[in-house]
Amino acid sequence: MKKTFFTKEVKIGLSFVVALAFLIWGINFLKGVNLFTPSNHYYLKYENVDGLVVSNGVFIKGYKVGQVRAIKYDFTQKESFVVDILMNQDIKLPEGTIAYLFDESMLGGKGINLVFSEETNYHTSGDTLTTDVQKGLMASLAGIVPSIQSTINHADSLILSANALINSSEIQNSLTNFESITAELHKTSRGLTKMIDQEFPSIINNVNGICTDLKTVTNQLSNVQYKDIVESLDSTLVNLEEFTNRINSPNGTLGLLLNDKALYNNINTTVNSVNNLLIDFKDDPRRYLYPLGKKKKKQ
Repeated sequence: MKKTFFTKEVKIGLSFVVALAFLIWGINFLKGVNLFTPSNHYYLKYENVDGLVVSNGVFIKGYKVGQVRAIKYDFTQKESFVVDILMNQDIKLPEGTIAYLFDESMLGGKGINLVFSEETNYHTSGDTLTTDVQKGLMASLAGIVPSIQSTINHADSLILSANALINSSEIQNSLTNFESITAELHKTSRGLTKMIDQEFPSIINNVNGICTDLKTVTNQLSNVQYKDIVESLDSTLVNLEEFTNRINSPNGTLGLLLNDKALYNNINTTVNSVNNLLIDFKDDPRRYLYPLGKKKKKQ
C-alpha cells in the first residue's frame, strides 16, 4: 500500500493558505494595490494629516498614480505623521517634487497631489519628499464666513434703520405732501392737455400764415434787381466822391472858402464891420437918416 504525502490535513492547510493569499490579494486589489506590479514607495512628513487615511489616492495633475500605504505617527515630534505612499515604478519623481495634502472633494476626503519641479535628477525609492498643505474650498470658505457674518449684521442694522426711517412722521408727512403735489401736477397736466387741444390748432394756423408771409417776402426779395441797385449805389458813390473832390479843390468857390485863410479873415473883418455899423445905427439912426431927408427937401 502506497503512502501519500497529501494527507487530508495537508490539503486543508494548503487550501487555507491559498484562500488567505487570495484574500490578501483581493483586499489589496480593492485598495488599488497590485501585488504583482513593481512599485516604489516614498515618505512624507506632515504636522497634521487632516483626516488622511490609508488607501487614499496619490495624484499627478488629477490622475491617480498611487495610494497611501501606511501612516505612522509620533506625537513627540513637530511633524507628527509619516505617510508612506506607494507608486508605480515607471513614474520618476524629480528632486524638489512637492507633495501637497489637499481636499479630494467637498465632503472632506484627503489626497496627495504631487507637483514636479524642473530638476533633471530624480528621487529613488525610499526618499522623503518635500511636503506642503494646499487650502481647500472649505478652508477658503472658513476665512470668508466671518466677513459674510459681519456683512449680514451690517445689513440687519441698515434694514432696521430703514424701517425706522420709513415709519417716522417726517416720511409720512413727506409722502402726504408728495401725494398733494402729484394731484396738482395731474390737474396742471390736464389743463395743459385741454389748452393744447383747444388753442394749439390756432397757433399752428398762425405759424402757417407767418411761414406763408415769409415765403412771399422771400419770393419778392428774390425778384429784386440787386444788380441795378448796386450799380445805382456805385454811381451815387462816384458822384459823392467827385463832389468831395471839388470841395477840397483850391480852384473852386467852396475850395477857396474852405482853404483860403486870407479870404476867411477878410470875410470875418467885413462881418465885424457890418455888425458895428448896425449897432451904431441902432444907437443913433438920425445920424444916417437926416442927410437923406435934407437932400429930399432941396430936391
